[in-house]
Formats: sequence, C-alpha cells, structure tokens
Amino acid sequence: MARRFVVEADGGSRGNPGPAGYGAVVLDAETGEPLAEVAEYIGTATNNVAEYKGLIAGLRAAYALDPEAEVRVRMDSKLVIEQMSGRWKIKHPDMRPLAAEAKAIMPPGQLTYEWIPREKNKHADRLANEAMDAGKRGEQWQPKVPPGGTLAAGAPEAAAPADDALAEPAATGAPAVGWGAADLGTPATFVLLRHGETPLTPEKRFSGSGGTDPGLSDVGRHQAERVAAALAARGTIQAIVTSPLRRCRETAEAVARRLGLDVRVEEGLRETDFGAWEGLTFAEVKERHPDDLEAWLASSKVAPTGGGESFAAVTRRVALSRDKLIARYTGRTVLLVTHVTPIKTLVRLALGAPPETLFRMELSAASLSAVAYYADGNASLRLLNETAHLR
Repeated sequence: MARRFVVEADGGSRGNPGPAGYGAVVLDAETGEPLAEVAEYIGTATNNVAEYKGLIAGLRAAYALDPEAEVRVRMDSKLVIEQMSGRWKIKHPDMRPLAAEAKAIMPPGQLTYEWIPREKNKHADRLANEAMDAGKRGEQWQPKVPPGGTLAAGAPEAAAPADDALAEPAATGAPAVGWGAADLGTPATFVLLRHGETPLTPEKRFSGSGGTDPGLSDVGRHQAERVAAALAARGTIQAIVTSPLRRCRETAEAVARRLGLDVRVEEGLRETDFGAWEGLTFAEVKERHPDDLEAWLASSKVAPTGGGESFAAVTRRVALSRDKLIARYTGRTVLLVTHVTPIKTLVRLALGAPPETLFRMELSAASLSAVAYYADGNASLRLLNETAHLR
C-alpha cells in the first residue's frame, strides 16, 4: 500500500513583483502530522512565479520522503491548481517552464490537485511569510519540522499567520540571502566525472544516447585508471553512480575496482539523444542540417534533427535524477560518472545560470567537477574541469 501525503503550498510577493518567498508543508494524509516543511526567500518575483515555486518545493519534499507516495496537492491559487490539473492552458511564458518542472518531479498518476480557500492554507501561508521576513533581515529561514516529521522542541504547532495584506502566494529554490550562520549539516556532494575517451572523442563527433554506444579507447581506459588512482588517494568517495551507457560504466568500473565499491546505474544521467546528428562532426551537421543547427543553438527547447532530445528535456530528467540522488545520499560524497551535457546541466543549475551557459563551459574527457547540495536547497560549485590527475 503506497503512503499518502498531502502537500499544502503557498507563495507571496510584497509588491507583485516584489520581495517574494514560498512555503510548503508535507502532511501525513491519515494523521495530519507535518512530515516536512520547506520555505525560502527568493528575491524579487511575481505572485504567480512564487506560487509555482512553492508547488515545486512541496513536491520535491514529498518525493524525498517517498518517491512512490500518492500525493494530494492543496493550494489556494486557482491558477496553479487549474493549470496543473490540465483544465486551463498555460499562456504566460514564465509559467510554462515552472509547470514543466513541477510535472517532472513525480508521475502524474500519483498526483491529484485540489483548490482550497485561503483560510485553510494557513500553515503554508505562515511559512511563506516567515521566509520573506527572514529574507528582509538578511537571514535564512529555518524549518521547525525536519524531513520525516516531529516538531522541533519548543516550536509552536501553528503560529499565527502573518498579515494577509502583506503576503500573497509564494516561491521556491532561490539562493539564500546574506551570510547566514546556520549549521546546515554535511551537504550531499556530487563529484562529477566525465567518462574517458572513446574512439569518437578526439574526432569531436556527436556521441549521445541514441548512437552506437561506444566503449572506451585505449587512451580512455588509461584515463580511467589514472582518475581511479587519484580518487583512491583522496579517499572521500562513499558511493558510485553511473550513466547506463557503456563508456561511463567502463569508467565507473575502473574506479570501483580501485575503491572497493559497488556501482549503481541511474538512467537519468545518460547523455542527450542527438538524433540524426549522432556520429557526425559539428561541421558535418552544419553542412547537412544548417537550419536545424541554427535553431538548436538559439534555443534550449529545440531538439536535434530526427527526434533527438532538446536541452530543456535533458534538464528536466537530470534535475529529477539530481533530486532523487540528493535524497538518497544526504550528507555523503558520491561519484557520478556521466557525460558532458548532464555535468554542464548540474553546474548550470547550481549556479542559477541561463541555458546558453552550456556552450560556455569546457569539459575534458576524464575531468572532475564537484557540486555540494545543502539542506536548505542551495548548491555550491566546488570544482570544474580538473584534469591534473591526467598529467
């Protein structure tokens, strides 16, 4: 029998747009017990953006507790409920990517949506106002209910809601404000390893998840052994997760042998499917599909010729895998063996950088990067494209 949760979410903007924040709570559907609280000040945003961000935060919190749970979402935003239920079209361009992000967190069959009046959404409303108040003070909001439930000692079960005239529905996932001194515990740290060279790598050919799935070349196998030795010397890796593609599995296995660890496969870490461009060089694609290439370079929503994946689609699945792995490996250091696009995407999302950033990063074969993920939802880039172990 699947667990059943209720997610209540709210967001507000004091100005619309103005200083904004979100709040969300995950409740046990049977007992009403709060299992997790999330909230964040997100800087300047509109009410609608804040509401969607609150929904995303609540769904992620529920997924972290149990990815197979049945979830009933309750919000006082008619717009979000009707759009996520599919009864209203999403016309505003700022809302579409947020709705897509929310839809990618959990399978639609596990979710139902219900509109509730504002007076029945006081818990989430209070959290949103607490987050905005904390942001105004230059502080980070701190949860009273840790993931898994149990109200913190001395915390009131329900504080009075803030003045409704100052707060409307809220948002999620923005950077913390100021230099908060709160102890957020040991982060989940992802050490990101690009696989070693394949025969296609030095020729700079498109090699994604829709091609021939090449293995490592002799050079690539040597690189894998070098990076394995370097990671063994550091002694910090506690688990290994890899893309399902052969070049990554071979690289991961070389490291696993040296470290004495098992390897877990994560489908979401696979490379982009480059469609009809698989195996071609950039120059060959430009010659054969010039218009498609130009459109692809101009927009992350455009897929390669022949039914490949857009970078927007890759971002959704990589973000979903990221959230699953953060929940699974809280406080641990994990090696993720993957590809150029997933690594660049994780770095871009950690920095809050725009999609075009993907074209402005260099990632060498068998290079190491690292991102740390903290309990408040923020991330810190710690390393990018290190190759000293190959010299």
